[in-house]
Amino acid sequence: MNVVKNSLWICTTPEQPWQERAAAPVPVDRPNLSLNGCRGTRWRGAGGCFNELGWLALQELPAADREKALADLFDPADGCRFNFCRLPIGASDYAAEWYSLNETDGDFAMETFSIARDRRILLPYIKAALALRPDMELFASPWSPPTWMKRPRAHNHGRFVMEPRYLDAYALYFCKFIEAYAAEGVTIRQIHPQNEPVADQKFPSCVWRGAQMRDFIRDHLGPTLASRHPQVELWLGTLNCDEFNNYPLPILTDPAARRYICGVGLQWAGKYMVQQVHETWPALPLMQTENECGDGQNTWSYAGYVYALMRQYIRNGVNAYIYWNMVLQEGGDSTWGWKQNSMLTVDPVRRTCTRRPEFYVMKHLSRYVLPGATVLGVSGDWSGNALAFENPDGELVLLVHNPLDETRELAFAAGAAGVRIDMPPMSFHTLVVPGVGK
Repeated sequence: MNVVKNSLWICTTPEQPWQERAAAPVPVDRPNLSLNGCRGTRWRGAGGCFNELGWLALQELPAADREKALADLFDPADGCRFNFCRLPIGASDYAAEWYSLNETDGDFAMETFSIARDRRILLPYIKAALALRPDMELFASPWSPPTWMKRPRAHNHGRFVMEPRYLDAYALYFCKFIEAYAAEGVTIRQIHPQNEPVADQKFPSCVWRGAQMRDFIRDHLGPTLASRHPQVELWLGTLNCDEFNNYPLPILTDPAARRYICGVGLQWAGKYMVQQVHETWPALPLMQTENECGDGQNTWSYAGYVYALMRQYIRNGVNAYIYWNMVLQEGGDSTWGWKQNSMLTVDPVRRTCTRRPEFYVMKHLSRYVLPGATVLGVSGDWSGNALAFENPDGELVLLVHNPLDETRELAFAAGAAGVRIDMPPMSFHTLVVPGVGK
């Protein structure tokens, strides 16, 4: 297993992002990073979430700059190559205002279900991305059901009305969403029943206990999806908790509910539970459904934190990693009163777009790690800050973060030869090593 050609080396520092270089093969007798022979998850992809405020921010740019921003994210030739993305069903906390897809009180037959608002704001964003990446996969989740399905009747806070006719109607709501988007030429691959089901928030939200979610999946959503849309995966997500005995234990140990579940989606406090879930159900696919979002300052140090989260999830079995807001206006203000980071920020006064540190962190992951890659184990001094993947063609992709404030050498061993690079302070690296895995 020898390195016989130059490796592609991409280095990102605070001063000089995305520097592409060549790294010649050299003997490495004392490696500080090696493959350890462990083979893990089959990689599905990376991406972000389509939210209304992102598309509205992009509208502040001249057309050519808007197209460049979208290409930065989705273009297979030069961009991040995002291939697996999320969208909300109704309003997310980064919608321009509250809405659902059916606010007609008592419409259990979903006769007035409508995606008219999405056609104006959300669908143009998604279709612009699909024009660049037609093979992109999409999954969706609601932040809140229609208000008339909750008590108290509000877009925020509250709980679902756990009566059969409401549960059946809500299962139909998901199916109507899949069908309406299909009519627009947009295929939904996965459904996650609730964004953050333990979060009682001032933004669109709805609290479900694990046993309630089990009953909804087992007796209503699972059978309805299996009947009407058997090609759509039903995932237990998006879980923002580490309450293993509430989520996911009562659901995945119920055989009748388990038969409908294709995987588990985790975010935020799910980072504390991902290892436990993976060890308990090692054959069950996992994904990270929303990275943590910062405070709108888009600092270099927070980008390092995002990389550490990425490594935590991937080393513990997730097959996809999803960023949150890909694009926001400067400051990252939400409709409900806080600020968050984004990959790209738009200045509406100057009509300019800026690539932020987390743009490069995500590009280091998504640019060269291809769908179908295998996650590999690593060992050595830098393994705590490294990830390794083998692409389907045998190409090896290494990601390494140097969080120290001084330059350090990376000596990677691959059989009889290897690669040596000097990693500047506070830097991120991708090494694309040809011919290692095959």
